[in-house]
Amino acid sequence: MKSGETELPEYSSSDEDFVDPWHVASKSATGIDYDKLITKFGSQKIDDNLITKIENLTGKRAHHLLRRGVFFSMRDMHGILTLYEQKQPFYLYTGRGPSSEAMHLGHLIPFIFTKWLQETFDVPLVIQLTDDEKFIWNDITVEEANRYAHENAKDIIALGFDINKTFIFSDIEYISSCPEFYMNICKVQKLVTYSQVKGIFGFDVSDSIGKISFPAIQAAPSFSSSFPRLFKSKKDIPCLIPCAIDQDPYFRMTRDVAQKLGGVKPAVIHSTFVPALQGVQTKMSASDPNASIFLTDTDEEIRIKDYACGVLAREQLQEILIKLLQKIIGKHRQNRALVTKEMVKQYMTPRNLECSIVT
Repeated sequence: MKSGETELPEYSSSDEDFVDPWHVASKSATGIDYDKLITKFGSQKIDDNLITKIENLTGKRAHHLLRRGVFFSMRDMHGILTLYEQKQPFYLYTGRGPSSEAMHLGHLIPFIFTKWLQETFDVPLVIQLTDDEKFIWNDITVEEANRYAHENAKDIIALGFDINKTFIFSDIEYISSCPEFYMNICKVQKLVTYSQVKGIFGFDVSDSIGKISFPAIQAAPSFSSSFPRLFKSKKDIPCLIPCAIDQDPYFRMTRDVAQKLGGVKPAVIHSTFVPALQGVQTKMSASDPNASIFLTDTDEEIRIKDYACGVLAREQLQEILIKLLQKIIGKHRQNRALVTKEMVKQYMTPRNLECSIVT
């Protein structure tokens, strides 16, 4: 493997914690050791100095997910703050792998924080729906994956993202309509070897070529040149990516090839995982309905799942949690019901994003 940020130890079943973009598991009863994960991934821990800097520059209190350490790790966040201080542009990029019709509670965390970032820094946002990835990895048809993408878009829109600053896209649809996006995919594919993706993602010779080539597709939105209609053909706008830390391997790879493409290394800010209902040794998963609270769950389903798992020993605490979740999910269900197909189409139509930094 060539030297660079992507050079990591080979995956091993003996590792205490196992984290990649598709699996999260810990042998410890206390869950993932995030300090060790920072060391393994080579990222930087978010400290009080960074949080204070954000507050001083924006004049706003830092989001509670940042203050409480849910977002705990980063790459080049200081560079993004310097851009903001100098009134230079940047944009946000995050995504969702649509593996089911509804998102769950764990999926909300990056989107809630991303919305705060967008509103606080007044920047554009692109949201990638990787329906191609979920078709390749899961036992679903390509049509089902694309339908899930549109259903998940409703959950995202229900959070209240500004339509004038937000573009949501399906890989299956956007690749066929934007040559610049596909050109960047091709450029990344040419620069990354099989040996590199094997070391980063743990692929082997039995994996399909679709899996091996997919990381380039997730890398491409990191470059503003992939969105000529959104950014008026500006090719050098830096990017900040809020995501769960299991997605970091994609962006270590991206950062290694960015300068060879004539682009800017994306900055990344990482969140922890929301544990599965059965315990902290793994995360909520859309493929296991009993491990997750979905954004479409009814009040009764939330109550049944919480009591069935019994993660909180004290009944009073469980009742507090149940009522809080019912309030959050109930409000989301109401907002989601107001999202029409026409609204989804508007968010997913490429157009100039109205934002003060892109002039």
